[in-house]
Amino acid sequence: MTTALPATAPSHNSPRPRRRRAQLAAVLIALIGLLAPVLTTTTATADTVTDIVPVGSIPGRVAITPDGSSAYVANFAGGTVSVIETATNTVTATIPVSFGLSGVAITPDGTRAYIINQLDNTVSVIDTATNTVVGTPIPVGQAPRVVAITPDGSAAYIVNTVHNEVAVLDTASNPVTGTILVGNTPDGMAITPDGTRVYVTNSSDGTASVIDTATNTVTATVAVGTVPGGVAISPDGTRAYIVNSNSNGTVSVLDTATNTVVETIPVGAEPRQLAVTPDGARVYVTNNGGDIVSIIATATNTVIETIPVGTNPGGVAGTPDGTRVYVTNAGDDTVSVITIGPEPCTGSICLPTGSAGS
Repeated sequence: MTTALPATAPSHNSPRPRRRRAQLAAVLIALIGLLAPVLTTTTATADTVTDIVPVGSIPGRVAITPDGSSAYVANFAGGTVSVIETATNTVTATIPVSFGLSGVAITPDGTRAYIINQLDNTVSVIDTATNTVVGTPIPVGQAPRVVAITPDGSAAYIVNTVHNEVAVLDTASNPVTGTILVGNTPDGMAITPDGTRVYVTNSSDGTASVIDTATNTVTATVAVGTVPGGVAISPDGTRAYIVNSNSNGTVSVLDTATNTVVETIPVGAEPRQLAVTPDGARVYVTNNGGDIVSIIATATNTVIETIPVGTNPGGVAGTPDGTRVYVTNAGDDTVSVITIGPEPCTGSICLPTGSAGS
């Protein structure tokens, strides 16, 4: 007679949980393999072109009203200004102005737009409520190129390329009250947020002139890069960003406290203009030679993304709420609207939606 052995209880060391763990490990390894392309330390952002707006012939610079409702585009060959309603990204008005429109600036109260007429050496003023030109064109000097208005709206500064000067316009009655000699072939200009200084780039000298607005005299001349062009100031006024428009384009970063170059950032080919976001976190640079916009992170002074736009991008301006950037494309008579995505993610699971830093 045989004796039956008692059944043994399952051991805690049973192979079944081991098999489960092995299966889970295999699944995790497979997932890691699938996610490997994005488990990197590269930076990804979500900026995308969300609209393309047809405008006039050879659009140049663009300015956006303080309330963000309209973008004014100066069309060089057409002699018109296109007004884009930013809510719908459609042209709601086309304003005949003059010849060779090259610059545009809007007063801080949003009531007037000042337009540079490069080919007839004047400035025209548009009433933004009616989108009509008011008064007669104002003579300002030889080959005017850029206009910038002080934060209090009391004066407009105009770059005159031929005579290497900046004209000062009293916006209350629109006469030219004086001129300031700068470097050779001035090209770009921006005013600090506190209105105390004007930065003017001199393309033939490779320099930037710094004007004290209290005395309207040049107080510093700073060596930057080759063929400097567009300039923009950070919202806190501590940095000036200047494009150097040679084929191997760069952006010079100036410390405005010392007026010295603290960084030089490689961007695309033939950069033209640039705009800083209202929070100061990013700089958008148009690259005419590559049909792209470079996005610089100001915290690291590196390009974190490049975005294809239209042909020969030039002018650029951002909305006051920091949600969109408008880029003029002279080669195909359009404006690209870039919707700004969230802050970049770094060193985690980033899902790139554009081209990563260049």
